[in-house]
Amino acid sequence: MEENKLPSTFEEFNDARKASFMKVKEFKDNGGRLVGFLCSYTPLEIIDAAGAASVALCGTSNETVPTAETVLPANLCPLVKSTYGFALADKCPFTYFSDMIVGETTCDGKKKMYELLNELKDVYVLHLPQGQQRAYEADAWYQDVKLFKEHLEEYYSIEITDDDLRAAVRRRNRLRQALLDLYSLQKLTPSATTGMELVSSVMASTFSFDIEAYAAQLEELVAKRRAAYDAGERPVGADRKRVLVTGCPLGGVMNKVVKTIEDNGGVVVCSDDCSGERTSSMMIDPEAPDILRAISDRYLQIHCSVMTPNDGRMENTLDMVERYHADGVIESILTACHTFNVESARMERAMEAHGVPYMRLETDYSTGDVGQVETRIAAFIETL
Repeated sequence: MEENKLPSTFEEFNDARKASFMKVKEFKDNGGRLVGFLCSYTPLEIIDAAGAASVALCGTSNETVPTAETVLPANLCPLVKSTYGFALADKCPFTYFSDMIVGETTCDGKKKMYELLNELKDVYVLHLPQGQQRAYEADAWYQDVKLFKEHLEEYYSIEITDDDLRAAVRRRNRLRQALLDLYSLQKLTPSATTGMELVSSVMASTFSFDIEAYAAQLEELVAKRRAAYDAGERPVGADRKRVLVTGCPLGGVMNKVVKTIEDNGGVVVCSDDCSGERTSSMMIDPEAPDILRAISDRYLQIHCSVMTPNDGRMENTLDMVERYHADGVIESILTACHTFNVESARMERAMEAHGVPYMRLETDYSTGDVGQVETRIAAFIETL
């Protein structure tokens, strides 16, 4: 790809996608550095400290899955296929214009897909331990985060100082606090906003070039929603059943799961996926003596099903059920996501042991099962 040139198929895109490409192109033309990522384990403060914008890659649509399946097997996670398909078809501005992409060894599907993606873009893969409890795992991850920092320094011919990292931590902490403040609106009874607005706002935070600007935007949104609530506005009916959604990333199934819940008498009061409340609540002390170690330790503690054991996730979900006054839990699992699929048995037992209604929902990005999904969600909400 010639630097900052639009893809050859640009004129075939719809107006919204053309506008996205032009926005990213303008950012790059003005000297912006752009690093794409997929996973919550990516230590974003390192990218921020390198003076680069970190953006989530497009991977939440069924549109490019057929393109991906010309190379990848069909029985693979839709997120993996969608991400690769967008890159192969040059349809994602963030993938297309990124300087590099940061991957990670979470699931086997992603790990091997990155080898193919590396043929299209520069891909740097973080080697994530499989657990969090053994001392060598934290040490190994620290060394990998350090190698990533050194890679960015060499790639951009820069030096990333501790002061750069501390400043990046403060910016990220502000954004995380803004997200937590948004989530806090859902603790109110009835909640002060819809789950669709909540999940959309969280997703948008991963596509923003300017962290502080988006944090300010969220702070303004929270203040506006809280003021309206205090003035007596109730956008969500008091009779709505309060649902906590956990499991795989919701981006590609937002309409199929979150909107369907809210179209059938429920309201999503919290999302407990990898970019949800439990991850946002994990702050970093900007004054930590070893700031790089503080960053690496924070990311390793994320409760994803790829970790074994992963007791903290069940404990955290139960805690959120109580704090958000949830009437029930729906676990949304993407087809072929084996770690979440297997772990759902433990999640179900944990919920049942505490008398929390639970439903496991396996789906993908297609529309083939929309009717079945709606029927099951509606029936579950009826039981609450």
